[in-house]
Amino acid sequence: MHTQTSRRIAMRRFSSMILLAAATIASVAYTTPAARGQAADVKTAEQVYKNIIALKGTPADQLGASMQFIAASLGVDCEFCHVQGKPEADDKGPKKTAREMIAMTLGINKDSFRGQLRVTCFSCHRGSANPVSMPPVLDSDMPARPAAPTAPPAGAATATPDQIAEKYLTAVGGADAIRKITSRVMKGSILSGGPEAPIELYTKAPNKRVSVSHMGGREGMTAFDGTVGWTGSTGGAARQMSEAEAGSAALDAEFSLALRLKELFPQLRRGRPEQVNGVDCEVLQGTRPGGIAVRLDFDKQSGLLLRMVRTTTNPMGRMPVQIDYADYKEFDGVKVPLRWTLARPNGRFTIQIKEVQDNVPVDDARFTKPADPAK
Repeated sequence: MHTQTSRRIAMRRFSSMILLAAATIASVAYTTPAARGQAADVKTAEQVYKNIIALKGTPADQLGASMQFIAASLGVDCEFCHVQGKPEADDKGPKKTAREMIAMTLGINKDSFRGQLRVTCFSCHRGSANPVSMPPVLDSDMPARPAAPTAPPAGAATATPDQIAEKYLTAVGGADAIRKITSRVMKGSILSGGPEAPIELYTKAPNKRVSVSHMGGREGMTAFDGTVGWTGSTGGAARQMSEAEAGSAALDAEFSLALRLKELFPQLRRGRPEQVNGVDCEVLQGTRPGGIAVRLDFDKQSGLLLRMVRTTTNPMGRMPVQIDYADYKEFDGVKVPLRWTLARPNGRFTIQIKEVQDNVPVDDARFTKPADPAK
């Protein structure tokens, strides 16, 4: 019961954070050369934070992702190990245990898997603070496994990655129609387990984007200006994104993913066909620098993108982010998904777009990181 309560608290905190941060639609997708330039002088965790023991040498901007991975793997919140307001303190026993477990998993991977990240917290914990040591008994009420995608008839031709990508491009409207649109403003709402909050997204070709959410009288902003990513909120200083965050925002800001898919992922390959919400899908897989893996699920009939799963690596393990796209509507000859749901191990939210305007003037200043009001 205590673990479940802690998990609910963590989920509520995560939901509030997402709403205020204005819903960046990814966790890390790829890192552009411009984004990589942001982190030229990388500091280690112990250079930025106090009392770092088990994760010495970890880049400081990866420490947060590592903590999120641990929390999601155990189904707990930060206060399970840390003293609130004083995270460097060693007052809690679970923090000492966590250090021992980190050393154990690192040692197993080093000795048994040649340093590859194979064993993680989740390998044993599976969302529970207490690791599972035996398999569960069969539950007669367990839901049936999802149906496997329909197999192609014997002798049927298999679509190549290029053909799948071209079908996607055609499905959304084709290259000519896409190139005629250079900006888009969308307005709607974001839902994350609580009341809906208004959200606006301003986008501009080729790769500029800012989302603005409204909650409790405050605005939360997440942006990519074509080179630099940043986040901020009303009354506070805007923060420039880390390398990983900027990579995420850069892909979100791609104005025409269908047009540049093969450029962004030049090594696209077919994956095993699967179903998304009961729909048979063709699957493409790609990787970007840093070992970031991306899986794309396209409706086998329509060719539209239904799901993107991105897996990123931090010092503790691999974290997936799944984005489902739905409610496609055509605007000026181009189909746009009006609903997308982002799910992580520690939370999910849905954005529903209600208004779309193409080719409206959007000043570049809207994407620029604001000056620090304290300076």
